[in-house]
Formats: sequence, C-alpha cells, structure tokens
Amino acid sequence: MEKLKQRIMEESSIMSENVLNLDGILNHQVDPELTMEMGREFAKRFEGAGVTRVITVESSGIAVGFATALELGVPLVFARRKKTLLADPDAFCERVPSFSKGIVTDILLSRKYIQKQDKVLFIDDIIANGDAARGLLKIIERAGAELLGLGVVVEKCFQAGAQTIREQGIRLESLVRIKSLDEGIITFED
Repeated sequence: MEKLKQRIMEESSIMSENVLNLDGILNHQVDPELTMEMGREFAKRFEGAGVTRVITVESSGIAVGFATALELGVPLVFARRKKTLLADPDAFCERVPSFSKGIVTDILLSRKYIQKQDKVLFIDDIIANGDAARGLLKIIERAGAELLGLGVVVEKCFQAGAQTIREQGIRLESLVRIKSLDEGIITFED
C-alpha cells in the first residue's frame, strides 16, 4: 500500500535499528480513513476464504481488525492482555513476551467467542519477533478453530517473526514490509 508507506515515511520515527514508532498511524492515534483502506485491502486479500471471525490482540490491532471485520461482515474478537473482574474464568490463556513493551503478559480469549466451526482471520498491527502472534495462534489451535491466515499491517523483515509463522505453513499477508531501519533510514522490501 503506497499510501501507508508514504504515511510511515512522513509520520513515524525510528527509535533504534529494531524499533519504529508508529504512534501517529497505528498505536496511539488512528486515522479512520487510512484504517478503513487497510481493512478493505485485507478483506480483498482474504475474500472468498469463508472467514467467520476476525481476531486480534488488544489494543493496536483492534482498529484495523474492526475495519477488516466490517468489510467482511463478520464479528471482531480480540484477546485481552489483562484479566478483568468480568473475565471468563475458563478463558484460553497464553503467556507471551511483548517486544515493544519489554515485558511478559498474558493474552486471554473467552471460549464463548471462538468455536471449533470458526474460520478465523487474524489481523495484527506489527510483526517483529512474532511472540504475541504465536501465542494467539496457540489459542486458535486449542479452540479447534481453522486459521485461514494472518494479515499484518507492518512486517519487520529483519526480525524473525513473520518467517517463523510462514515456516509453519500459515498464510501471512503484509500491507508493508520493512527491510531495515539501519542508520536511521526506513528501507522497504519490494
């Protein structure tokens, strides 16, 4: 998506050779028009696959996941990162490290919102090391649902997350692929 690449070039900031701050586009502020375009693109890429649910991890994947679910006409379900007083005590739970937060968290998904008959499209904002993605993939597998694929807004090709997902035979679609952040320069993969 050329528009997304342009916005990344204009509005992101490189924090290190491994960290790109996308707060103005994805992680703190959301541009509704751009987000809907991203959702339409994911819906187009997975059109006809039989998606019954879009799933994501809170919080940065929710906006794009919502836009995708709206385009596909299916519910959006998101795994929580914090247990609440109303949380399903029998929820699926996976402990995952967070690359951007530098901590380990639990992701939880109520058994009510993912069933064996579901055909799931997983949408996420960024894939770096892929730890959160692998955690949610384990939950989908334990629920017995069928994973149709993973849509990622930004793939950091210089980190192993996307590669390890693809090596499992999972279809992974990225809107933008970043080859490197070396020397303070964003280099996109063609």
